[in-house]
Amino acid sequence: ELALNAGGEYTVTPMVDEDADNGVTTYDLVLITRHILGGDLLDSPYQMIAADANKSGTVTTLDMVDIRKVILQIVDNFPNNTSWRFVDADHVFAQPQNPWSNGGFPEVINYNNLTADDLAADFVGVKIGDVNGTAQANSQAGAEDRNATGSLLLQLDDRELQAGQTYELTFTAREAAVIGYQFTLNFDTEALELLDVVDGLANAENFGLTLLEQGAITTSWNEASVRSLREGEELFGLVFQAKSDATLSNLLWIDSRYTAAEAYGADSERLDVQLTFGEVLATPQFALYQNTPNPFRQQTVIGFYLPEAGQASLTITDATGKVVKVITGEYSSGYHQIRINDLEVPTGVLYYQLQSGNYTATRKMVLMN
Repeated sequence: ELALNAGGEYTVTPMVDEDADNGVTTYDLVLITRHILGGDLLDSPYQMIAADANKSGTVTTLDMVDIRKVILQIVDNFPNNTSWRFVDADHVFAQPQNPWSNGGFPEVINYNNLTADDLAADFVGVKIGDVNGTAQANSQAGAEDRNATGSLLLQLDDRELQAGQTYELTFTAREAAVIGYQFTLNFDTEALELLDVVDGLANAENFGLTLLEQGAITTSWNEASVRSLREGEELFGLVFQAKSDATLSNLLWIDSRYTAAEAYGADSERLDVQLTFGEVLATPQFALYQNTPNPFRQQTVIGFYLPEAGQASLTITDATGKVVKVITGEYSSGYHQIRINDLEVPTGVLYYQLQSGNYTATRKMVLMN
């Protein structure tokens, strides 16, 4: 109980700025994406406030960037906002679709010349990033209990790893219809070191790499509408170097350690996410990987794998076939990277080809302004 002097002027200002990820999932990003694209607008002022993660008074893709960083555990707060905002419960929004109009909304309640007890200072709490209202008011209460109605299955070929060797692991999907997914991919840090992320359906912005020392990679991907995944469609790739001889299936697993493992089906139903392993593959073969980032502006990195030591030449050409750059060198067997910059060519599609002995592979990349 707080004792106050009668006749004074007082302001009640609620504040909670902790547990930024409480109630925040990739499904919230699905809803925000649909709103931004105009397909399915957020229908309450409180949803709009929740979606405005950067406190700009608008809902844009920049808010999605901040929310995804929280989901991926890249940051543990909203840089320009608090975890919760509170609106005077008596406030009537003049424009529910634009709660920031007419000077915004009251986040405090003022008492002038207080003469008696007043316990009617009511606020509506809005959890930032939580558009669909799944946050726990008491974050210690635990996550919402939502039963999964099925599973999104990720597939990976099993391998017998050899210490010192580098391996590109391609994660593919079983046939499924989804609008998004998120999970924590765990790896044994005593046996594996992550070298690179290879774009597929998901790209660099869909991954969190701040927890590598803890043996965790977080990921979050979504689209605005249902995506029908083909059997074997490539979701993403990871390049690891083995630190010891081991079987891959003993070193990788998916759970909710940092980012909750869940996917969202065609009807927005929640799905589990599981990793399955196929047959054991033989020694890795010659491979040319997709450059990262792609598209790129000033520089990009191209990775490749050589099954044996020897000379390798990387040739970059423009869309007409004109040679832009050639890089040749002697390389040991295993994984290597070449950094590309200072390409004096117009923006657009470029092609890069790697040739080593009898091996040849070609990919394309996009140079932007």
